[in-house]
This record gives sequence, structure tokens and C-alpha cells, in this order.
Amino acid sequence: MSTVKEPSVGEDVKKESEKNNVLEERYKMDFSVSEISLEKMLKNGVHFGHNKSCRDPRMNKFIFGTKRSINIIDLQKTEEKLKEAMEFAKKLKEEKKQILFVGTKKQAKAIVKISAIACEMPHVTERWLGGTFTNFGVIRKRAQYLKDSQEQMAVGGFDKYTKLEKLKKTEELEKLEKKMGGLKEMKTLPAAIFISDIKTDEIALKEALNAKIPVIAIVDTNVNPNDINYPIPANDDAVSSVKTIMEYLVSPIVK
Repeated sequence: MSTVKEPSVGEDVKKESEKNNVLEERYKMDFSVSEISLEKMLKNGVHFGHNKSCRDPRMNKFIFGTKRSINIIDLQKTEEKLKEAMEFAKKLKEEKKQILFVGTKKQAKAIVKISAIACEMPHVTERWLGGTFTNFGVIRKRAQYLKDSQEQMAVGGFDKYTKLEKLKKTEELEKLEKKMGGLKEMKTLPAAIFISDIKTDEIALKEALNAKIPVIAIVDTNVNPNDINYPIPANDDAVSSVKTIMEYLVSPIVK
């Protein structure tokens, strides 16, 4: 006879914590850096844009030139814009306001998640839920349900259920945790949103613009930077580039 395995108390939370620890160990991000180094950005490929055939002409002001048909980003412009974004992020932190970190592209999701957790900010790194801003009331209720249910489970609130019922509840919470676990502490619309790739997370950008939420974003040579309040011209594909930008951007928030 097959038996239903009863989930242990807080097992999903423990697994999530262990997963985060593995990610932190793998990427070893340093949020103590504050002085921007052009040499470090050069070493980590921040300056490499897309092929010149994919260039968005509205990015011309951030492009130094081309080399072997590849757009080369002007790192002095990157430094200038990154400083502006860092100052804005620092100001929001001092005002105890939240920045929602968004990065669902495969290369960036782990880095964005680690960064958000390090500065205790909400995040979306799996899939942007349509209506996160435009239908925030519904999203907030589901996130609160997730948080409340996890707290109940941790203190034995699910003991009244049968093993099968408890298993189904646990599976439901695990799915919700993956979908919106990073939004549990976001009780109101954020004061700003950071997006690691505005093409991949185009819907998030549109909702932020509609809600008039200031946008901080990495802008590569193939995008339109004009709608971004704090554009950071940089390579948004290479892990080393995204990691470098995130370490700088988050450093004043973590301190």
C-alpha cells in the first residue's frame, strides 16, 4: 500500500534558505565595493554591446564606437549613470522605501535575487505576474495568504489536516513561493523598480511606466533608454557584467 509522506514543518522555507546559501556561495558577490573602477568594468565585459546591426539609435549617446562589428559602450558614461542610480537607491534606502528588483533572464536571475535579498528588498526572478502593479490589490492578497500560511505551518497550524490535505497545502505553498515569494514583504507599490533587461521584462517596464514608478535599469545597445529614469549603459547578457553592475548598485543600500 502506498503512503503519503507528511511534509515536515517549515520544510519549504528551509529548502529555500539552503538554495539561497548555495547561490551566494556560487556567485560570491561583494557588496562592500563603493568606488567604481573602470578597469574592473572593462575586465568583466561591461563595455561589450550587441552587434552594430542591432543598435538602437537612441543608445548612440552611450556608445563609444564599434570593434569587429560589436558596439562598444562608453564606460565613462556607464560610470556617470551608475553613480546617479546609486545615489537614488541610497536616498530611497534612507527614506525606508522599497525598490523592487526584477530579473527573469536566465543569466541574471540568481544575481538579481542575491542582490535583493542582501539589501532586504522585494524581487521577481521567475516570471513577472501580469497585474503586479496594475492589479496590485489581488497580488498583495495572494502574497499575504502565502506569508500567513507559511507562518501557520511553522507553528503547527496544519496539524489539524490529514496527511493528504497537508501535502496538498504544502504543494500549493511551494508553487506560490516560487511565483511570488519575493513579494511577501511588499505591502505597497514600491518607490522604484530595478530591471536587469528591459526587453526580457518588457511587461514589468510597461506596468511601471503606467503606474509612474521610477525605473532603474541596465540598458544594452539594442534598447530604447529614453523611458528609463536611471539608465545604466552596460552589457545585460554576460553574467560577469550584470554581477559587476549589481555589486555597485546595491553597495550603498546594504551599508
